[in-house]
Amino acid sequence: MQAWRKALSIAGAVVIAATVLWSAGLIWFASQTGHTAHDTSTRTDAIIVLTGGSGRLAKGISLLESNLSDQLFVSGVADGLRPEDVFDVEGGKLADLSCCITFGHSANNTAENAVETAAWVNSRGFSSLRLVTASYHMPRSMMEFRRALPGVILVANPIYPENVKVDDWWYHRGTAGLIASEYAKSLLMMLKPSS
Repeated sequence: MQAWRKALSIAGAVVIAATVLWSAGLIWFASQTGHTAHDTSTRTDAIIVLTGGSGRLAKGISLLESNLSDQLFVSGVADGLRPEDVFDVEGGKLADLSCCITFGHSANNTAENAVETAAWVNSRGFSSLRLVTASYHMPRSMMEFRRALPGVILVANPIYPENVKVDDWWYHRGTAGLIASEYAKSLLMMLKPSS
């Protein structure tokens, strides 16, 4: 009986310690997604936009128009979709940019975004990138891109979707769930062996 009590006591302590560590990690991770100052002026070889959320593509175009790079690569675009299908590159203000926008079609998730982008970046010999994605997605994206592109300078350019309340995330069930999910995915990614 004493042995069972001791085993349960140890198991309880382990569960409590794991919960505290997981919670502390979640709080740290969430702090990375808030409205913090980020580099808005460094010019890079390319701007990389990860599809999957509102405002990302518009931000990428805005950065390209602001001359923060000469190239824009959009990763994870639906098969068959081309820049000219999305933008008015013939008669609109993007006419001068039609040569500078490339769509990638082989990625279905963040890890594949990094691999797809790495192939494009390496084929051009680029050494610096500005990464555009939602703030809650940025920590994991940066980890994946650092793994796929060691030695390449990465500049984070998070955007803040209106429906995601990152500053008071614990008050908003949807945002809290989203951040917890991203945190869990990040932990799993860190456990994945490098290829």
